[in-house]
Amino acid sequence: MKKVLVSGGAGFIGTNLIAKLIELKIEVVSIDNYSTGSKKNELQLAKYVDGDIESIQQFDNQNFDYCIHLAAQSRVQPSFEDPEESFRVNAKGTLKVMQWARKNNIKVIYAGSSSKHHDPSDSPYAMTKYLGEEICKLYKKSYDVDVEISRFYNVYGPYEPLDEKFGNVMGIWRCKAKEGKPLPIVGNGEQRRDFTHVDDIVSGLIKIASSNIKHQDAWEIGSGVNYSINELFEMFRLKFNVTSINIEDQPGNYRKTLRTNDDMLNKLNWSPSDQLNQYIQNLK
Repeated sequence: MKKVLVSGGAGFIGTNLIAKLIELKIEVVSIDNYSTGSKKNELQLAKYVDGDIESIQQFDNQNFDYCIHLAAQSRVQPSFEDPEESFRVNAKGTLKVMQWARKNNIKVIYAGSSSKHHDPSDSPYAMTKYLGEEICKLYKKSYDVDVEISRFYNVYGPYEPLDEKFGNVMGIWRCKAKEGKPLPIVGNGEQRRDFTHVDDIVSGLIKIASSNIKHQDAWEIGSGVNYSINELFEMFRLKFNVTSINIEDQPGNYRKTLRTNDDMLNKLNWSPSDQLNQYIQNLK
């Protein structure tokens, strides 16, 4: 890799990815509309462009080697409140990326979601991320665009959004713990999640980008271990001495996520780690 465009580069995963690319002496440009990304995340040696994903054509003829497409409306519950925005960013935005990649002959790594393994109609988020994958497959098959799909599970780590609307369970609970408030457990808390450290997501994306191996479906980037939300709460309780409160179950709340496909491990020599408890115990 020599020059990389990262869409959504001022967000949680994008910031961690750009930090690693800079460490590898790779020239990085980010495009982000800062709807959920933050100027505070900008790193000195990268170039940041404030722009919507639909304006990606501004990067025509700039000799990028790769585009890692992270820009998305990335949470389930907010997608119910604004399904039109989820469709615009996750589906139409991905179509724009594919058109741009076709025109400029650029390899794309698309950030998909483990929600693909459930019914896409469970939420606007799941449906629009599914449509994003299908758009990538269309351009790969019909237009010979060099695109690889990755699927993320439940990502946590540095720069995770501490936000009660756009944060994941880790971000929401960190906010509550800091305020000394009970941690909300959705439903009975027995739903299980494959929590994957962002460092493993980043190393997986770089391996996919650097490899010439083509996947017929998608590269699954998950730890291969899952924990119940109740087990997660016990880790938080031991660290922060907090209590919990059960709240009504929510639509789109899957009972289980877990990576079972080992292609990343067997074909790309990727090796994830289970850092969840250690990460929580090191939080401040």
